[in-house]
Amino acid sequence: MADALVYRAEGAAVAAGTDLYGFTVTRWQLPATYPPFAAILFVPLSWLPVPGLKVAFLAGNAVLLAVLVRLSCRFAGITVRTETVVAVTAAALWLEPVFQTLVFGQINLVIACLVLWDLSRPKGVSGSGVALGIAAGIKLTPAVFIIFLFLTGRVRAATTALAAFAATALLGALALPSASVDFWTRRIFETGRVGKAWIVDNQSLQGLVARVLHDPQSGGVWAAVAVLTGGAGLWAARKVPYRWGVLVTAVTALLVSPISWSHHWVWCVPLIAVLVREGRVRIAWAVAAVFAARTMWLVPHQGDLDLRLPWWQQVLAAPYAWLGLVLVGCAVAYAGRRRRLTPAPGLRPGPRSSIS
Repeated sequence: MADALVYRAEGAAVAAGTDLYGFTVTRWQLPATYPPFAAILFVPLSWLPVPGLKVAFLAGNAVLLAVLVRLSCRFAGITVRTETVVAVTAAALWLEPVFQTLVFGQINLVIACLVLWDLSRPKGVSGSGVALGIAAGIKLTPAVFIIFLFLTGRVRAATTALAAFAATALLGALALPSASVDFWTRRIFETGRVGKAWIVDNQSLQGLVARVLHDPQSGGVWAAVAVLTGGAGLWAARKVPYRWGVLVTAVTALLVSPISWSHHWVWCVPLIAVLVREGRVRIAWAVAAVFAARTMWLVPHQGDLDLRLPWWQQVLAAPYAWLGLVLVGCAVAYAGRRRRLTPAPGLRPGPRSSIS
């Protein structure tokens, strides 16, 4: 649970008034990488002894997984009984992103639950966007969903989310002014601080491109691919049905983020739920198999072997990134087909006409 130890150290740094971004912990020398607002929330973790911290993270993440399963079913429109949620939760523990979240003591399930709960609420309900804004304030990636809300005409929820996100940054600035200046002007741009982008742990486009090109310095190519994918993904997310729009946005964010560790892909849980709800059971099983197979750990990855993989191992090394690209591609194809089949204004068919 190395990440849980980092969170604990962040909380301790805030409580002690020491440099939030100047320490490293664990034998991997891991630094703090989240905004100051997150570090403030981690203060209670510093009160726990390490064994108690690990038990709390293990139990808490198990409960949060059950919550995510329930939210995913509600999001997909599936009615489930409590015993079904328990059974599915037990099975979902073996999905690699979920399992790794528990192993590392990560907060991915918290973030996913906040975002999915907010986005699955009825349109226009009071307070929509607050949970999303808080999630973005803890871990910046969910901010992409704010763009999605604006693109889909949910301006009130998007504005609320943006205000909530700004409030987290303001709170961090008031409580930790020097750390806030350090993070927002410097640390936020230090991708290498998070880890090596080319290792198989990274299931984003940057990791995929670096391994395919056998070059850790592939920033130009990656940037072009990321911009293209990000634009296409958000355009398609606006055109497809709402459930798929949320999922396409989540996958797009994971793809274009400089680093998306394999445990960030806990969005596989609602993806599988939606596939089951729409009757695509075989595809759901196939997706579950991809997220349970752990193929990235089967290819050579000690030292710099990640950069020397032959072409036939590239799919095994980046299964989530390739699957994400397939999902975005399908969404773009669906949106393009729908656009071609939409009649121009003034040329709409009568009630007995049809468009082939």
